[in-house]
Amino acid sequence: MIASPLATAASTTASPNSSAGATPENPNGVLGQNDFLKLMVAQLQAQNPLEPGNSNEFVNELAQLTQVEQTTNLANSSELSSAVQLIGRAVTYNDASGSAATGTVESVQSSASGTSVTVEGVPGVTLSSITEVN
Repeated sequence: MIASPLATAASTTASPNSSAGATPENPNGVLGQNDFLKLMVAQLQAQNPLEPGNSNEFVNELAQLTQVEQTTNLANSSELSSAVQLIGRAVTYNDASGSAATGTVESVQSSASGTSVTVEGVPGVTLSSITEVN
């Protein structure tokens, strides 16, 4: 029988060999797409060949993984589209020191860590730090 990825994730988060002072691998406890894929592969490798898992459960898990991936891709493209619409607009944002700064958005960058903009030569301004658009 194939265990659900969430049940497997919950059982693998605490390692019996971990020390009390060690920094956890995933401090925020967030599982990404690759983590779920690794869990599914581990489930397939660990199953008993004489008692194979329920193929319907496996297909359902795979469908859920695909749905999450598509939702994530849609959210990322929506965020990028919103950022592109800011090019040429004056914005107010909180800079690295936390004080308010104002400038015109020059360009947009998209990376694995998210979408950011360059405001008058200042790269890496996250969309969440923008407080006003003029």
